[in-house]
Amino acid sequence: MDKLIIEGGAKLRGEVTVSGAKNAVLPILAATLLTDDACIIKGVPDLLDTNTMIKILSSLGKNVDVENGVISVTAAKSGNFVADYKLVSTMRASFCVLGPLLGKLKKAKVSLPGGCIIGVRPVDLHLKGIKALGANVDIDSGYVVAKADRLKGGHIYLGGAYGSSVLATDNVMMAAVLANGKTIIESAACEPEVVDLAEFLIKMGAKIKGHGTPIIEIEGVKHLHGATHTIIPDRIEAGTFLVAALITRGDIHIKNVFFQHLGALIDKLQEAGAAITKKDGSVRVRYQRPFKAINVTTLPYPGFPTDMQAQIMALMSVTSGISVITEKIYPDRFMHVAELNRMGAHIQREGPHAIVEGVKGLSGAPVMASDLRASACLLLAGLAAHGKSTVSRIYHLERGYEDMEEKLKKLGANIRREKE
Repeated sequence: MDKLIIEGGAKLRGEVTVSGAKNAVLPILAATLLTDDACIIKGVPDLLDTNTMIKILSSLGKNVDVENGVISVTAAKSGNFVADYKLVSTMRASFCVLGPLLGKLKKAKVSLPGGCIIGVRPVDLHLKGIKALGANVDIDSGYVVAKADRLKGGHIYLGGAYGSSVLATDNVMMAAVLANGKTIIESAACEPEVVDLAEFLIKMGAKIKGHGTPIIEIEGVKHLHGATHTIIPDRIEAGTFLVAALITRGDIHIKNVFFQHLGALIDKLQEAGAAITKKDGSVRVRYQRPFKAINVTTLPYPGFPTDMQAQIMALMSVTSGISVITEKIYPDRFMHVAELNRMGAHIQREGPHAIVEGVKGLSGAPVMASDLRASACLLLAGLAAHGKSTVSRIYHLERGYEDMEEKLKKLGANIRREKE
């Protein structure tokens, strides 16, 4: 395993280009299972998670070619319907092969993904959705086994204890596009990544309306064909660079950005005092005084994204005043609090709330990443800290950020990679 060594204190300046969205490309790659025709996906980020999904597609009978961010997927042999535990267990998003396998092959055997460090995330909504489409579902030795002679459209409510589920919406939508009749998904996730998947499915011949709203209507078709699609920019990567500019008191021009996907985050950063301007698919962010503490509550899209909670906490830890950060999506997603406190932050957790008392500065320290967004949080903290920080277990970072180390270097960060 590798670690990152960061000498903090440099003000980040310059231009950076955002890669394709991790949370869009994974279900879109899974959707290629719905056809035997060739599909070409452009703007694909080179990530550990992307490579895992490629391995899963290969194990399910697809021929996958990768070149310069373009993935070509074709059918290599008769489709396998078993998604093995060894692959699914490494990445929760791989569970989204359940819907397309069931829709295309009328049967699927997919390993349960299990919990993760940010809290247990059950698959009950996924199973509720495919059962409503007429599938018989059993749990056998850690696998979900689903079968249906022909899926039938249904009326499905996908609201959960903490709001809508992106992955469950993806799974049910992909199963429903080949079902007989109309499917209505209520309390569907509205995230841009769900919309991107729907747009790809429509290019394949699916009939979908309402994507991007809480009610999605799908009229099933008999078959889908191949399509070419370009992945949307990663709004969480863009958001992470917005925070990177502010936490280092810098000035960054971020290119390949869909400004409309960042509304809640930009609103909060402007409330804190950031200077943010947009122009033709790009955003410029500058630190300016006075900069003040803000309160943040994570909510389903278009609310403040849970995937930016850790990064905003790092920023508030060095912002004068007291901030309250409330996590309403994954209440246990606070593993980064202890590591930030090791660097000199003053953060106290109270249930789903983190009370952050800003300090004048952080001190470099050895810290350990526990998950993808926590790794970004600790990286940002290291960039702002006085002295040297060591971030271990950076494979978490590589799951969701393409070339993050090199991009930061080009902005002036003093950062290097070493073996653990």
